Amino acid sequence: MPGFRVTLSMPHSLSDALVCAALTLRAAVERLRFNPPVTHVYNPLNYAWPAHEAYLRRFGNSRKRVVFLGMNPGPFGMAQTGVPFGEISAVRDWMGIEADISKPRREHPKRPIEGFACPRSEVSGKRLWGLFAERFGSAEKFFAEHFVVNFCPVAFLDKTGRNLTPDKLPGMATGALFALCDAHLRRVAEILQPHWLIGIGDFAEKRARLAANGAEVKVAKILHPSPASPAANRNWAGKATEQLCALGVWGT
Repeated sequence: MPGFRVTLSMPHSLSDALVCAALTLRAAVERLRFNPPVTHVYNPLNYAWPAHEAYLRRFGNSRKRVVFLGMNPGPFGMAQTGVPFGEISAVRDWMGIEADISKPRREHPKRPIEGFACPRSEVSGKRLWGLFAERFGSAEKFFAEHFVVNFCPVAFLDKTGRNLTPDKLPGMATGALFALCDAHLRRVAEILQPHWLIGIGDFAEKRARLAANGAEVKVAKILHPSPASPAANRNWAGKATEQLCALGVWGT
């Protein structure tokens, strides 16, 4: 679509381009260093790369009408499976993706990476992928026109093992990180050419608008499915569906 200029002479497919973009982001983020309160940084583009690459190659090889944008990996979702909002049953059983997951360079004892053996459920991912499965049935039907990416590829923990979302980090710690993530999001949009960028929550919508920067793409948001949001704990799927239908993203 107009606005995002496409330069895809190499690599040869959209999924190849997404893989190259993810590898570029992975390498750039690895060079960053973060100060307290961050004590541990989990980058699933490293230790969970086989599953993430499988997700990009299986479902990222076509233009998308809608790209949903999340914030960063959750401790029991993408941090375990390498897939955005990657609640284990959704990734393994609905998407058909399962791979060996290794360990981050420094693992917090209270937040072990157990991969697809993790006994905890990522509530946000269960809600998000559950809505898509209910509405579209198969993963193939959903991904025919939709895709889900995260703005930031890494998860942050403090010394207690508490999850630190990027919006809660000190501004000086996020400048270089956000610049890299903005560039990656623009590249993903160039590759997939969406009509809609839908931020999942306020933070993601803000980053989507910055990435669009005047391009002819529609930017909007839906309520984040996190259980930390009281509104999300009361029929999140119904509210998100109403929002998407009101926007014209989905039909009623």
